[in-house]
Amino acid sequence: MSIRVVIADDEDMVRAGLRMILEAETDIEVVGEAADGEQAIAVAGDVRPDVVLMDVRMPRLDGIGAARRLIEGGSPARVVMLTTFNEDEYLFDALRAGTSGFLLKASPPEQLVAALRTVAAGDALLAPSVTRRVIETFAGRGPAPRRPAALDELTARELEVLRHLARGESNAEIARAFVVEESTVKTHVARVLMKLALRDRVHAVIYAYESGLVRPGDAVERA
Repeated sequence: MSIRVVIADDEDMVRAGLRMILEAETDIEVVGEAADGEQAIAVAGDVRPDVVLMDVRMPRLDGIGAARRLIEGGSPARVVMLTTFNEDEYLFDALRAGTSGFLLKASPPEQLVAALRTVAAGDALLAPSVTRRVIETFAGRGPAPRRPAALDELTARELEVLRHLARGESNAEIARAFVVEESTVKTHVARVLMKLALRDRVHAVIYAYESGLVRPGDAVERA
């Protein structure tokens, strides 16, 4: 089955370029376009896509507002925000609204395609070059976090998995760090999400920072 996608962006050329990239793939079908947030909600309601590529800044209703309404309205579509480097604050709001991640508009075509497949498969899209910066900047605001009781339900290994997730690491990278099979890491991740009642990996990252398990600056940079 093909991945059904709606593209929401107020620039005609951007939508045309994204459509051209996506329709070159045999497993992806662009089923609708929208030029603003209100249109995005209407189109998604009509065609019921698997994924909505949503620009952050659009007229009438911005991408975050549209994403929030879609998600709170029970839409089964996964929402991926399209952004540029200078929109961090918007992105943190988007992640907290329940979106499945974000993608830079300057990303190469193969990254866009891989991102759609990742999200459509039920995973969240973590772009380590941006995600950690966004969350470290905004999750640390406000009073010092109190450790949630739910963290006590995690095993020592599951806590370590959550810390690695907060660095934006993939299952393969975590598996190499622990010297275990990737399938084992998938099981740990699934248990973390279940025990903490989290939607996906993106929200696990936010939880790790907002609970105080990981603090800004804790994540180790890798070459």
